[in-house]
Amino acid sequence: MSNVDRRTILATGALALAGTAVQGGSAAAQAGPKSIFPVGTTTIPIVGETDVFPVRRIYCIGRNYAAHAREMGSDPNREPPFFFQKPTDAVQNVAIGTVADHPYPSLTKNYHYEVELVAALKSGGTNISAEQALDHVYGYALGLDMTRRDLQRAMGDEKKPWEIGKSFDRSAVLGPIHPAAKTGHFTKGAISLAVNGTIKQNSNLQNMIWSVAEQISKLSEAFELKAGDIIYSGTPENVGPVVKGDVILCKIEGLPDMSIRIT
Repeated sequence: MSNVDRRTILATGALALAGTAVQGGSAAAQAGPKSIFPVGTTTIPIVGETDVFPVRRIYCIGRNYAAHAREMGSDPNREPPFFFQKPTDAVQNVAIGTVADHPYPSLTKNYHYEVELVAALKSGGTNISAEQALDHVYGYALGLDMTRRDLQRAMGDEKKPWEIGKSFDRSAVLGPIHPAAKTGHFTKGAISLAVNGTIKQNSNLQNMIWSVAEQISKLSEAFELKAGDIIYSGTPENVGPVVKGDVILCKIEGLPDMSIRIT
């Protein structure tokens, strides 16, 4: 056999083995575990960007304005901060300049609004100091923590968890995220909510008992915060009910208005 024939045979054999390895690797990859059905990722639009913000967890602080704490029956001078969570698919995105339809939920006869500043994190960690906390904030949005108040109170009266009053479909309403690099951080500024043109909530972000920085610090003592976490930072006093047909208009100084219609 000539050297040329020998080289041809060896080369052909090597190619055949390489092809088998590729096919085997592909088959092995295809044989790996895969989801039995798709589950969507919750995202929030970012103003001025084509990219979107993926949501990992939704944290909410309770009774973070002194007057609201008093109207809910607690003492803001003694109560440490407490938090609850909503599922990520509770998010309802509301585009700037629109009035989004918001369905009145099931099981309740006392459906309440709570206007809030929302902070969106780009990074996280544990035991974050308040001085470094705002370094982890990507941006801010205007939000509504909608609440089935009768269900929340009934569960509270029975010493049971009250997620059913807070953690339901479309209960985390919010506008798009505004990068903090463009807006700065919101430590003060007017916050208000009107129903059918009548102002119901009217306060200032500086009236928070726990600032956004302090909330991040306190949360990181209990949880490892990560990119994609968002924090509803509390609502002022004068929360109240809405019914079908009502239009809610939310305002925070420095952010575009947000509005929904109860349907």
